[in-house]
Amino acid sequence: MRKIDNYVMSTVGGAMFLVMVVVLSLDLIFAFIAELEDTRNGYQTMEALWYVALTLPRRIYDYLPLGAFMGCLVGLGTMASSSELTVIRAAGVSLKRIVWSAMKPALIVVLLGVFIGEYVAPTTERIAQSDKAVALGAGKNVAEAHGVWHREGNTFMHLNAVQPDGVVVGVSLFEFDDDRQLAQSSFAEKAAFHGDHWILENVVTTRMEGERTVRDEQASLRWETGLSPEVLSVLIVKPENLSMTGLFTYARYLGEQGLTAAQYWLAFWKKALMPLGTAVMVLVAISFVFGPLRSVTMGFRVFTGLLVGLLFKYMQDLLGPMSMVYGFNPMIAVLAPILINAAVGAVLMRRAG
Repeated sequence: MRKIDNYVMSTVGGAMFLVMVVVLSLDLIFAFIAELEDTRNGYQTMEALWYVALTLPRRIYDYLPLGAFMGCLVGLGTMASSSELTVIRAAGVSLKRIVWSAMKPALIVVLLGVFIGEYVAPTTERIAQSDKAVALGAGKNVAEAHGVWHREGNTFMHLNAVQPDGVVVGVSLFEFDDDRQLAQSSFAEKAAFHGDHWILENVVTTRMEGERTVRDEQASLRWETGLSPEVLSVLIVKPENLSMTGLFTYARYLGEQGLTAAQYWLAFWKKALMPLGTAVMVLVAISFVFGPLRSVTMGFRVFTGLLVGLLFKYMQDLLGPMSMVYGFNPMIAVLAPILINAAVGAVLMRRAG
């Protein structure tokens, strides 16, 4: 029996690995081609290649659920096509044991996904975004396309890049009065954190005084803000690419500032429930192989798998923005598609049993 368990595990695990290699290879090729369109200033071919390499952990994390689902579908589907599953069941192996053997590689995928998503991808993604922004000339332009906007009170700020050591490159500050009129704007080439405040370097300030403007240049200027290097390292990265710790920290910070944090809570719940979602998708794949896709061709299995995977993703993508628009808990938007797929998988497995 142990040999059968190991055989099922190796077949499904090998299929998952093969699916990941194929999907990632295509994604990296298209990503590199897309990055070549951004080449300018100090951002050239080698920098684009380095950027794509640094974003590899994030891409692996993004495709792990799909790899687990499609790998299980292809692996078990191959065994079904060659009648191996029929022979295994005829030998007295229960359906529950086969399901558990197929789920073991998926559990490894889940653990790998949690580790990459929490400790590897956020760090490499910050480095990638920072290096790209600096190479594009982040410290020379007021509003680089790769920077981020943030609001604190009546001050709107644009940060071109946040380096791994906490130094901010290219800081634009736009301060408004109580009548929502622009009072002054400032641009600093760099900002460094000193304990409880920031020091802006090479600052150019333009103040609005009646019908005229006054320009002032300073080598350094103290900047008081609630932003810390930890919060900034979160701000510079897209919510879906952050760790759960970073998402939780920044969502609470936004709440303290009176700003909406729905987007970050949505990303938090997506990451928190990713292991459950992956396990449910694998269960659906197994139920398909033992149910409606038992005797179809491999091409049809792959097509069906892609269709179900895209349907699951689109359901979450649709319910996520709806939760922000209509104000219901983002956890519901993430959990609802998982529960629907779990119900479908359970019904199909009961019929197969």
